[in-house]
Amino acid sequence: MTNILSVENLVKHYELGGTGFIDRLLGQQPSIVRSVDGLSFNIAEGETLGLVGESGCGKSTVGRSILRLVEPTEGTIELAGQDISNAPERVLRPLRQDLQVVFQDPFASLNPRRTVGQTVAEPIANYQLVSDANLRARVQDLFERVGLRADQIDRYPHEFSGGQRQRIGIARALATNPKLIVLDEPVSALDVSVQAQVINLLVDLQQELGLAYLFIAHDLAVVEHISTRVAVMYLGKIVEIADKKSLFRSPRHPYTKALLSAVPNSDPDAISNRIVLQGDIPSPTNPPSGCRFRTRCPIAQAICAEQDPELETQGPDHKAACHFAQEGPLLTKV
Repeated sequence: MTNILSVENLVKHYELGGTGFIDRLLGQQPSIVRSVDGLSFNIAEGETLGLVGESGCGKSTVGRSILRLVEPTEGTIELAGQDISNAPERVLRPLRQDLQVVFQDPFASLNPRRTVGQTVAEPIANYQLVSDANLRARVQDLFERVGLRADQIDRYPHEFSGGQRQRIGIARALATNPKLIVLDEPVSALDVSVQAQVINLLVDLQQELGLAYLFIAHDLAVVEHISTRVAVMYLGKIVEIADKKSLFRSPRHPYTKALLSAVPNSDPDAISNRIVLQGDIPSPTNPPSGCRFRTRCPIAQAICAEQDPELETQGPDHKAACHFAQEGPLLTKV
């Protein structure tokens, strides 16, 4: 399959302090927040890559860097074979038609002073995708496609529920006929029953339109349902990436195993094998030497502090960055 998105060695660092006049006068150097520190992955046509990890690991920064909502520090981002890493706005603007986003908070992403129909119509008008005479009909069609009524387009965001507002956000993302949609925690603010409806809608739209998704989330049950492949992030790096079945059935990285052990089991009689990680996530301004997970890892050894493990093949379409990658969900202290 052809890759819609190719990301190579993506880096996003932020300078924290040390940039003001007084800081410079005192010779203070800025601290570097290593939000994203060398990610590489591809997304093929019609594929969903789930990107998971704890809060603060850099998931949303990856999505925003791909969208060029924040400027990458280093790395290459190719959309349908075209390098957009450093493309100026005049070059990037027509390409944004193929690259859209659905944000986490459906209410904050909608203009409360505009009708939802005007919001969805705006990208269509910007790219002159239909004539003015057919614009309203196009918006009505998008509303019906995402499970809303055509006569709702003249209402305002506050007149809709959270799930309906997220459907409006999806309709807006579909308006330009994109090839890739970045879904940044698209259901985390919704009730569980509504989450299922929105996820099923996204699956149906993908099958119908051949869309590719980057699905950013922390809910592994949701990620398992929608994803084709899954990448696990920890402190700015991908520590494991694999097809969905391989990762959930046979995780190789200790961090992935700990995340999967925390997923609630619907069977009340099942024996819990919960792996409780000790300590807090280190600061991205001063990550540990070697393997960044070693300070919380139950199987860490001396080499883990000395060498940063590379993503190495552990099986067909399965890679993990661990010196002691092993099959199976259980871990024992070495």
